[in-house]
Amino acid sequence: MKTRLRIFRWLLITISLLFTVSSFAQPKSPQENGMAAYLLVYFTDPTHSLFMAISTDGYTFTDANNGQPIVAGDTIASQKGIRDPHISRGPDGAFYIAMTDLHLFAKQLGYRETTWERPQEKYDWGNNRGFVLMKSYDLIHWTHSNFLFNEAFEGFDEIGCAWAPQTIYDQVEEKMMIYFTLRMGHGLTKLVYAYTDDDFTKLVTKPKSLFEYPDSTIQILDADITPMPDGRYCMMYVAQERPGGIKMAVSDYINKDYKYEPGWVDKEPGACEAPNVWKRIDSDKYVLMYDVFSIQPHNFGFVETNDFVNFTDIGHFNDGTMKTTNFTSPKHGAIIQLTKKEAIKLAEHYKMNLQF
Repeated sequence: MKTRLRIFRWLLITISLLFTVSSFAQPKSPQENGMAAYLLVYFTDPTHSLFMAISTDGYTFTDANNGQPIVAGDTIASQKGIRDPHISRGPDGAFYIAMTDLHLFAKQLGYRETTWERPQEKYDWGNNRGFVLMKSYDLIHWTHSNFLFNEAFEGFDEIGCAWAPQTIYDQVEEKMMIYFTLRMGHGLTKLVYAYTDDDFTKLVTKPKSLFEYPDSTIQILDADITPMPDGRYCMMYVAQERPGGIKMAVSDYINKDYKYEPGWVDKEPGACEAPNVWKRIDSDKYVLMYDVFSIQPHNFGFVETNDFVNFTDIGHFNDGTMKTTNFTSPKHGAIIQLTKKEAIKLAEHYKMNLQF
């Protein structure tokens, strides 16, 4: 009996130690009541590189590197350029950035001899084959991987494009879900999803359909999924009608059964793309940000909501309540919340004078 009791105690101690070590090894994602700032990631057409900007109030954003890239696209992408950066935070406390591996002007810059990586008549405009994936616990030191579909999965030799990847943690599958725009060959773009490995170096499942538009002749792209206060999921996306703009669909599930809603969410007279929804700290307001490429110079537009039914226009950067201080014409961005400690550490690294 004493021997059994000693074994039982040993097992309890071992399990407790393992749990403690695991807890230290995997820092948990902080809750909203610990948040104090905002981080914007974006790219620019001239550089095809990754940029960051910080805000302490959610209205005025300052570029973290004084208008210079955080990471140059020609150092991380197979096409020597990135587009469409998206950032999210995982349950492990890590930051995940996914980007399109694509350069629109690679021929002009001498990166390749052809306009596109492969013939346009077969693979269409802006063809590419994969993503750039980055992971960090401090927003400064990043792991980096290139993922190409034709190298990972059978049946993807004829991929036409893989654009605008975004990530969100799927609590049911207990994996980071990556969802994106996919085109096979010269067909129409579709919205699909897959799952990544824990190290965020590759996709480990083949893409599956995320949402089907009721009109099969219309291209859809640029999905953005947000958990809603009532437990459902809102997916903003682009429908390329005339003009193309932002619509939304809602589901009880993160990866299926999104219900089509016919109304337009954006407030633009012209075309826009790249929706991203983020929540204001200590508020019931959510902001939908989108890339207004139909105006010159192009800019971001914003609407606010507290019920995902009514959306109020709050203008463009520097033409309304939203401001930039040292950068202009950002492209395809995403915003997350930061703790005060995270924001200060990032600001100190880039020698910013951050005021709370």
